[in-house]
Amino acid sequence: MKAILNKLYNHERLSKSEAKQILKDIAAEKYNDAHLASFMTVFMMRPITADELAGFRDALIELAIKVDLSDYNTIDIVGTGGDGKDTFNISTLTSFIVAGTGQKVAKHGNYSVSSQSGSSDMLESFGYNFTNDENILREHLEKANICFLHAPKFHPAMKAVSGTRKALALKTFFNMLGPLVNPSSPKNHMLGTFNLEVARLYNYILQEEDINYGIIHALDGYDEISLTSGFKFFTKNGEQIINPEDLGQKRIQQSEIFGGNSVADAAEIFKTIIGGNGTEAQNNVVLTNAAFALTIVDGTKSFENAFAEAKDSLFGLKAKQTLETLVNI
Repeated sequence: MKAILNKLYNHERLSKSEAKQILKDIAAEKYNDAHLASFMTVFMMRPITADELAGFRDALIELAIKVDLSDYNTIDIVGTGGDGKDTFNISTLTSFIVAGTGQKVAKHGNYSVSSQSGSSDMLESFGYNFTNDENILREHLEKANICFLHAPKFHPAMKAVSGTRKALALKTFFNMLGPLVNPSSPKNHMLGTFNLEVARLYNYILQEEDINYGIIHALDGYDEISLTSGFKFFTKNGEQIINPEDLGQKRIQQSEIFGGNSVADAAEIFKTIIGGNGTEAQNNVVLTNAAFALTIVDGTKSFENAFAEAKDSLFGLKAKQTLETLVNI
């Protein structure tokens, strides 16, 4: 690792194959915590390259425990995290609203590293039992239209860095990798990034793949559609800036989508919203995200129709039923 670090300290870049091998060596626990922290810090100090990110991704996918859910035309709705905004669990709520419309969702997620509550924290607080058993995940999709893939169950390689990441409590390149390494390889992705440069890297990596995707970066730094500002939206057809007003939505204040100071706070907010009792701002944020997810799966669907479907899922309590079904299977 000393040679690798010296190379990086000299402002050199890793090739795709070098990045892949280094991550495989990290997974094999060949390096100590100090070296791991130094390695991660390099990519906080300068931008990661497309080759480096693609190499790290290839290693994680190769080492992952994979499941085949291709019969279900699923979508994953996931953000990088690390935006430092402390919102409620927007992507997780969005996933249940989308599942409530009948669209199958294979949600990839993890415990929080840099915020109060990640998707795994939330589902665990509701009593969900994490699994990597393909038959059980298929049953969840059949009965609840959603399954949850808790990253540590599928990415044993991540165990080697979990302690260092938790100790750093900062966004690292592993935040960038999470949305790219869903072990079920869904055909549809809605990805949020805290950083415009990362959004462009995702677009570069994904545009050659046979999948439907939309990449979101809010111009004020959120890794989801926040309605606090406009956002960049990347698809295979190009990129555009979309403002809340373009969608018939009001701009909101950051304080209106605050997620609380603990997992317990976040869980209460989650239950309030999914129970149809959220504020106008909370509801519109999750409904807008859900609508975009539905249009990614079906490119012929208008935002207005997708929003109406999402609204029926939330206020018809279909999303709530989906959560209850998933937790009680």
